[in-house]
Amino acid sequence: MLKLGFIGAGTVGTALAVRLQSRDYQLTAVSSRSRTSAEKLALAAGGCRVFDTNQGVADSAELVFVTTPDDTITPVVSAVQWHSGQSVVHCSGADSTEALASALKSGARVGVLHPLQTFASVSQAIENMPGSTFALEAEEPLLSTLKDMAGALGGSWIVLKASDKVIYHAAAVIVCNYLVTLLKLATDLWQTFSIPADQATQALLPLVRGTINNIDNLGIPECLTGPISRGDSGTVTKHLDALLKLAPAVVPTYRELGIKTIPIALAKGKINKHQAQELESILKQSN
Repeated sequence: MLKLGFIGAGTVGTALAVRLQSRDYQLTAVSSRSRTSAEKLALAAGGCRVFDTNQGVADSAELVFVTTPDDTITPVVSAVQWHSGQSVVHCSGADSTEALASALKSGARVGVLHPLQTFASVSQAIENMPGSTFALEAEEPLLSTLKDMAGALGGSWIVLKASDKVIYHAAAVIVCNYLVTLLKLATDLWQTFSIPADQATQALLPLVRGTINNIDNLGIPECLTGPISRGDSGTVTKHLDALLKLAPAVVPTYRELGIKTIPIALAKGKINKHQAQELESILKQSN
């Protein structure tokens, strides 16, 4: 079994180390800007040697995960002496193997393994990882090694080219991070009728879960519900009138999302072109 090392002991690194160790991968070494963080990772993953330098990890492991913040991957990797036959892998969603150019120049194999998942805390990261998709970028034989790891982590995998990475990551941000933003906008609206944000969140979460369940079971566009899916222009007009009065800053977002929803409603087949044009006219009109 490969000897694994980790440079960086944050949420993603710790979750990967714990999960891989639980699948009988051999965790050999870890380093981090904070020795305390490195020691926590080593303890959580069943114990390994903690180094004060990144070079110590590189000298001890056959495959090294660089799980530092994205902006520091290249300088961290450039400061280490790598050797032929070694593998260096980062876990950034937006960056390609180009961030590991110095390791490649030294004769090391380079790759990317990005878990398509939200990691708000170490415990949640460990819990959420099984079932996730892992975006991989590498040449053989490292690519096969990363595919095996994705399977061992309980996930599936896709292979991306360097040119795919930024759009892939933008899509992840839209569906994950901006869902948080949308929920925040909704809970703020509830405060106009005096419902506190925490109570609003708890009330809206079952709706979010139900929507995700419908997406999973029915797919897009069949899962779409609501006034645009029905061609209910009267309700959309009422929404806009109320938002203009109580939350005008939300109106541009409501309009844009509504316009983007119309083609989905058309694809579902529950509205006709005339209804779609009427909805678009209402959503695009000036105040």
